[in-house]
Amino acid sequence: MATYSSILAWEIPWIEKPGRLLSIQSQKSWKRLGSRQLRLVDGGGPCTGRVEILDQGSWGTICDDGWDLEDARVVCRQLGCGEALNALQFAELGQGSGPIWLDELNCGGKESHVWRCPSQGWGRHDCGHKEDAGVVCSGFVRLAGGEGLCSGRVEVHSGEDWTPVSDGNFTLPTAQVICAELGCGKAVSVLGHMPFKESDGRVWAEEFRCEGEEPKLWSCPRVPCPGGTCHHSGVAQVVCSVYAEARLVTNGSSWCEGQVEMNISGRWIALCASHWSLANANVVCRQLGCGVAISTPRGPRFVEGGDQISTVRFHCSGAESFLWMCPVTALGGLDCSHGNTAYAICSGNQTQALPQCNDSLSEPAGSAASEESALYCSDSRQLRLVEGGSHCAGRVEIFDQGSWGTICDDGWDLDDAHVVCRQLGCGEALNATGSAHFGAGSGPIWLDDLNCTGNESHVWRCPSRGWGRHDCRHKEDAGVICSEFLALRMVSEDQQCAGWLEVFYNGTWGSVCRSPMEDITVSIICRQLGYGDSGSLNSSVALREGSRPHWVDGIQCRKTDTSLWQCPSDSWNYNSCSPKEEAYISCAGRRPKSCPTAAPCTDREKLQLRGGDSECSGRVEVWHSGSWGTVCDDSWSLAEAEVVCQQLGCGPALEAMQGAEFGPGNGSIWLDEVRCGGRESSLWDCAAEPWGQSDCKHEEDAGVRCSGARTTLAPSTAGTRTTSNPLPGIFSLPGVLCLILGSLLFLVLIILVTQLLRWRAERRALSSYEDALAEAVYEELDYLVTQKEGLLGSPDQRTDAPGEDYDDAEEVPVPGTPPASQGSEAEVPPEKEYQMRSSQTRSSLNVSREEANPGEGEERPWLLQGEKGDPEYDDVELSVQGTSTVTFW
Repeated sequence: MATYSSILAWEIPWIEKPGRLLSIQSQKSWKRLGSRQLRLVDGGGPCTGRVEILDQGSWGTICDDGWDLEDARVVCRQLGCGEALNALQFAELGQGSGPIWLDELNCGGKESHVWRCPSQGWGRHDCGHKEDAGVVCSGFVRLAGGEGLCSGRVEVHSGEDWTPVSDGNFTLPTAQVICAELGCGKAVSVLGHMPFKESDGRVWAEEFRCEGEEPKLWSCPRVPCPGGTCHHSGVAQVVCSVYAEARLVTNGSSWCEGQVEMNISGRWIALCASHWSLANANVVCRQLGCGVAISTPRGPRFVEGGDQISTVRFHCSGAESFLWMCPVTALGGLDCSHGNTAYAICSGNQTQALPQCNDSLSEPAGSAASEESALYCSDSRQLRLVEGGSHCAGRVEIFDQGSWGTICDDGWDLDDAHVVCRQLGCGEALNATGSAHFGAGSGPIWLDDLNCTGNESHVWRCPSRGWGRHDCRHKEDAGVICSEFLALRMVSEDQQCAGWLEVFYNGTWGSVCRSPMEDITVSIICRQLGYGDSGSLNSSVALREGSRPHWVDGIQCRKTDTSLWQCPSDSWNYNSCSPKEEAYISCAGRRPKSCPTAAPCTDREKLQLRGGDSECSGRVEVWHSGSWGTVCDDSWSLAEAEVVCQQLGCGPALEAMQGAEFGPGNGSIWLDEVRCGGRESSLWDCAAEPWGQSDCKHEEDAGVRCSGARTTLAPSTAGTRTTSNPLPGIFSLPGVLCLILGSLLFLVLIILVTQLLRWRAERRALSSYEDALAEAVYEELDYLVTQKEGLLGSPDQRTDAPGEDYDDAEEVPVPGTPPASQGSEAEVPPEKEYQMRSSQTRSSLNVSREEANPGEGEERPWLLQGEKGDPEYDDVELSVQGTSTVTFW
């Protein structure tokens, strides 16, 4: 089988045509074609770059006129780089030099070599190098499903799709070739027994027989599997790392003592002693077959091979088999003084049994035997921080006698926390937390009433009540936040997947400098924040206001790095760059819909509680990729619940619920293994498995019960988090006072408005009532006047019978005059009698109008004042006392 490398592809030198062999001239042409070579350059890998062809001793390019995916497909296949993903134009990967060999290419996609495609002719063109063509190929091999690009299952491209490779007869040399081809350093682990996908049982039908020196997997010898079926128990898995090799360098005779050095990117570099711990040294000793670490003496030491010292910090528990298995932090390494390198002294006996750990040592304290036994005893225990979202923050746990246990917070202070942080290589302690701030642990409580001075090498060497002796419960578990605790966020006013990049270090949020940030660095940042797999730097935004630290510059991530913390950079510096050099990143978030409501939205709108008995309790649901999903309860504790409650404005968390306490949800399980510190401003700031990757069912949905003190404070999110306060409290005192005063003013306003409406309603009712009564008065008066005219008769009648009429009128009592039985009658002339009747009628009308509009001194409506009035009113009322009562009531 013909093989091809990324820089060399030979034309087949023989071809028979039907009925005749090629002529000598044709054979010379084939021989000349066979001397051509093809390569991709300036693309960062063997399967991406500007297309260049070697001919007549010169490397030349291809013009992009007519350049498309069919042409790119021929290039990718010829180089063994899988499928063409993109055909690049306009010298996108930089301009070449030398000749332009091809122009107006028009491949059908099936040609074996790109120079066999129809074109304008060899060397004929009308282009410049600003039109050089390039390609992006899928590659022949990839590692998928792991953390980052440099670990995972081995898959090769068949020309149509990615196919897994069997773990049967898969060797370490083959893994070395794959890691080198992908730019991932060296292979540190080859694993098998990973089941195939249930829906796809296909497997690559060849076995690779690499020797380890081949430039690409495509170049390795391969043989078909016997019978066309490869023997396997699963898919081959490979882990690559740049921290593959370690050694101890010394001038002495022992191979198990000396300066600690690592082979990083092909160079042996000494490690700095500032964060070197006995646990780290123990891993190196085990990796080299030198038993266990006895001590890590400090002091200036000779650095071989140059003055460079690596500031990479390892955070081993001491039980790992290889140094590359330990969590590592490379970002912002502290300056290391010349000669202050890490040193380790190993026991040198791999089979030596460790003595039993006894807290009451029989040897006198301070003796050589006592110190040696203490070191061995320390080595048998392990220390870690959990539930804090980082190996440098969380609940303190110690492994001993086969169980992980905790420390009680009685007497727990910064001196105790300092010992923990230093022992883990996490700098100094920023905070010593108590009351199970990072959630309640389980298992034994190993230590209580701790009283460290701050200088002890191990936390269990501090004075205490005694190993395993305590009067505590896990609600009193101790925790720490160390200076090396790191967090990442984007700050923006109105963007969801873009903003100013900030890192939390040494207890303060600060900006990140953008030089010389490359595409791989931006991609790792976007992936770490959950904003997609790619992004770009934006240099056109205006300068930010305010002052803040500019923590780190010179970040250069590699393919092997799975987070920003693993990327090498310059050392931490408060003023690493000027404000105009702050990094603003725009990520290409792969989400069909950015918000459950109208865009732009905040983190608060992407979080909800369902199934609870109040708006501040229920099953936790998060919005991602256009749909609501749930959170698995693995690692779910009060710290995560606290973040959820604060993000929703529901006050402190009361309970972290597990096992679908509020009923199982539906849809996707978006988050698993969420690990918060408890003071993050958003659940999106907490560490977790990649979105949508979980091993849970909805019977494990997480829930929370908050105190319910819901506030209307503006949410703090990736789009609005501009404060430099790293660990915000629940509420500020001014905010609470403003909320209370605002509520009281609102209540007073409601009362005043209610009283005003009642007063206006009463006025309208009274006015209507008075109008109705006045109308009734006028009608009654008209009736009375008519009746009196009937009783008194017409003027003609009064002239004819004045005495009779007068007698009728005389029967009416008049106020102010004695009744008939008590006084003498007076004779009134007819003309006087008429004038008196007219005067009485006018007086009655005047009284009615005055009483309908009572004076200011009156307190009751005029109808309720029965005995008040003038003499004229009394005349009228007395003359009609039978009818007036019926009319009014």
